[in-house]
Amino acid sequence: MSDNIQKVTVLSKTTWTPNLFSFTVSRPDSFKFTAGQFVRLGVNPSHLNYYKQQGNLGDDIADEEIFRAYSIISSPFDEVLEFFSIVIPDGAFTSQLQYLQVGDELLLNTTPFGFLTLARYQKPLPKDLWLLATGTGLAPFLSMLQDLKTWEDYEHIVLAYSARSLEELAYIEKIESLQQEFGSLVENPAKLTFIPIVTREPVEGALAERLPKLLLEGTLQQWAGIALDIDSTHVMLCGNPDMVEDTKEALKALGLVMNRRGEGNIAVENYW
Repeated sequence: MSDNIQKVTVLSKTTWTPNLFSFTVSRPDSFKFTAGQFVRLGVNPSHLNYYKQQGNLGDDIADEEIFRAYSIISSPFDEVLEFFSIVIPDGAFTSQLQYLQVGDELLLNTTPFGFLTLARYQKPLPKDLWLLATGTGLAPFLSMLQDLKTWEDYEHIVLAYSARSLEELAYIEKIESLQQEFGSLVENPAKLTFIPIVTREPVEGALAERLPKLLLEGTLQQWAGIALDIDSTHVMLCGNPDMVEDTKEALKALGLVMNRRGEGNIAVENYW
């Protein structure tokens, strides 16, 4: 095992739907990261209690380590690390990871990756931060919103979070508590506007269309009460690759530009 691979222990697990869950693991003392970054987690089915309890691995379960990229939900200052995962039935990684139990061991590559961080933007910062997510792409934005500096650096924060069904809108209670929990610790904090989006069933108080359409029609801006302006806006995208690509193009059609060398409006994560 290389020096930057460490064992971590599963401390808790939350099942949101049959195909959506989150979990926390122990945090190595030396591990540091910036809000918005991701790490590579490893699993070996033979090390999971679920498979140990079966008596054998079976012919379809390989006794090998598999690593995948996962954005961190936790604040950079939390004592544990939290992750958000979808189950891909035929996926070599998540088809095993879904059986996690408290006490299981995973592997953590302690080198953080990714540039979907607020540090990528040059100062002075514009006043508005838009965070647009689908599914588990919410994770890096929750990390940012648990960092006090985010609340200090912006005047307005818009979090638009899209899922197919109401039950897939995870972390709603946590999102609704963020303004009070973190904004109350900062003088003149940013104002957080949360916009839920549910695309495959009608839900009162939620929008129903895909993010690109909501942007191009102006509906998202109307709900937020804030315009998308090239001089006052940062936009971050994370989630389904099709959403990221289509939303990026919609934002460009509205006059915003990709972030390059710290300048520009639109930032995306590229770990898919």
